[in-house]
Amino acid sequence: MSTRAPRPDAAPAAPISPSRTSSGAVTGGPGVRRRRRPDPVRPAGGVAAVLEPLVDRMFGRLGKRLPLNVRFWDGSRLPAGDPAAPTVIVRAPEALTHVLRNPGELGISRPWVLGLIDLDGDIEEALRRGQDARGLQFTARDKLDALRAAVRIGALRPAPLPEAEAKVHGRRHEADRDAESVQYHYDISNDFYRLVLGPSLVYSCAYWDGTEDDTLEQAQERKLDLICRKLRLQPGERFLDVGCGWGSLVLHAAQRYGVRAVGITASKEQAALARERVREAGLGDQVEIRIQDYRAVTDGPFDKIASVGMYEHVGERALPTYARQLHDLLRPGGMLLNHGITRLHDGKQRQASFTDRYVFPDGELHRVAVVVDVLESAGLEVRDVESLREHYARTLRAWSRNLAENRAAALADVGFQRERVWRLYMASAAVLFDVGHISIVQTLAIKQGAPHGLPATRREWLDGGA
Repeated sequence: MSTRAPRPDAAPAAPISPSRTSSGAVTGGPGVRRRRRPDPVRPAGGVAAVLEPLVDRMFGRLGKRLPLNVRFWDGSRLPAGDPAAPTVIVRAPEALTHVLRNPGELGISRPWVLGLIDLDGDIEEALRRGQDARGLQFTARDKLDALRAAVRIGALRPAPLPEAEAKVHGRRHEADRDAESVQYHYDISNDFYRLVLGPSLVYSCAYWDGTEDDTLEQAQERKLDLICRKLRLQPGERFLDVGCGWGSLVLHAAQRYGVRAVGITASKEQAALARERVREAGLGDQVEIRIQDYRAVTDGPFDKIASVGMYEHVGERALPTYARQLHDLLRPGGMLLNHGITRLHDGKQRQASFTDRYVFPDGELHRVAVVVDVLESAGLEVRDVESLREHYARTLRAWSRNLAENRAAALADVGFQRERVWRLYMASAAVLFDVGHISIVQTLAIKQGAPHGLPATRREWLDGGA
């Protein structure tokens, strides 16, 4: 099985190179339109000659060379330290306007989403090489020289923001804003998610068997079953799935283990399709799908609870509330499985990041130690922690291949900007899992006060023994 991500230079359904219109406007891709300005005086040697001293000085302080080749709209080039590196194509001055105004993720991702920056080469290779830019700093001298360079190359001009950028309202991690953030990401199109995720409609890390011929569908079913086995689901038990998505886990648990399941989501689109799938499976008397915030669930106790790919939306300030609520919804001896992405470093999380503005507004990742501490502080006993980091990198590459194979349909469904968001999001996440900046962890905890029913050994548990 190939593990290469799709090339971002695959032909899109609409042109992305800047062009003049009869009215004097310039378009840089679908949804990008700006008034014509006089072209700047072309400096000797082109744009690259203007920027090269600044770029060399900044990377030189790190003891490195430019990790990627860069080609500008005037044809001039900045060479990478390795000539074989992918080439970033800068199609218009506005691309550099974004970079200069917001050095870092936003400055690069905004022109990418707009189609003002493109790539000749493999996107994962480019992102992996781009790790060399970590630690790059703008000194006061750098900022002054960048301003002078911007004047010379015509990059001091209005630059449009992508229409796809998230705009959420209210206080961070209050229920209404959380719902708005969830709907921004999940309510774009159920058909689009079918294209990317495949028939399983499982939007979380699959559980691969380590062989090359394992399929995404097999790995996702194996993951669903792993969760059910870890929770020791039994016929007739009440099972709550927090953040149930399109209902795949509650359907699997009801069909295979005979539980009475409740799935909750803040996404109207997810709930509609999940309910349709429940009806088609003939499980209407066994599975209930609700549009509900986890804080609003009051009909406990439940025997078992799963939260898969949801706690990332909770936020550090609300984590204690989240853990206490799940604790209170469990019966004594009940079990919770929390499956979520974690980060492997300390430090303040940036709110002006690509992920925050285009993928998961208000999303926050936490260290495993924080997750364990908050569960224990709520009165839960943590019994098992398992990292699936490598599994998620492979899952993301499978989704990327699905997007590449269905790109025309994706463009027709969600549009130019959203397709580019997803292409960059999945490739960058795969690299971050690969290099170990982030991980994915399943944490199993019990509520004390009654027998929990866990087996004596993990082997018996993971092999599915009773």
